[in-house]
Amino acid sequence: MATPTSLGAIEAALAHLSDPEIPVVSLKELGILRGVRTGVDGVAEVVITPTYSGCPAMDQIEDDVVAALKAIGAKARVVTQLTPAWTTDWMSDVAREKLRAYGIAPPQCSSSNEASHGTVKFSRHAVRSETVPCPQCRSPNTTEVSSFGSTACKAQYRCLDCLEPFDYFKPY
Repeated sequence: MATPTSLGAIEAALAHLSDPEIPVVSLKELGILRGVRTGVDGVAEVVITPTYSGCPAMDQIEDDVVAALKAIGAKARVVTQLTPAWTTDWMSDVAREKLRAYGIAPPQCSSSNEASHGTVKFSRHAVRSETVPCPQCRSPNTTEVSSFGSTACKAQYRCLDCLEPFDYFKPY
């Protein structure tokens, strides 16, 4: 059976894992790594939730988790949990600042329609702000170029002041 110590060791081994598409942010900071728990059969489970169903990075994320577990000799399995659905409200403030520093405008979420699930709160209807500040110069004078950026979870924007293109991580 998994003990609190072994669960803590697993959490520590996973702490360094970054998102394959945004390597400056950890899976934990993004809220993709939901937690580590003991399954009903006593085997440790690492729970992950995709940013959206069909996210192509999930296979790589699962492979990275399995490799980290193998590296410490942990007997554990990866569980992909789709409900409740991931929301940008699960991103830490550290993740948002890392996105901005990396050149991606972080999501602007509205938590007006929050529902609580355990200790996690999420917004079912995140509202996109009309103004997305440029992560380079912080100007609010920006325009959406495309609803889809480098990945489906981001939109492509352009700053009308510094003229730099940038991705905006869409709120969910």
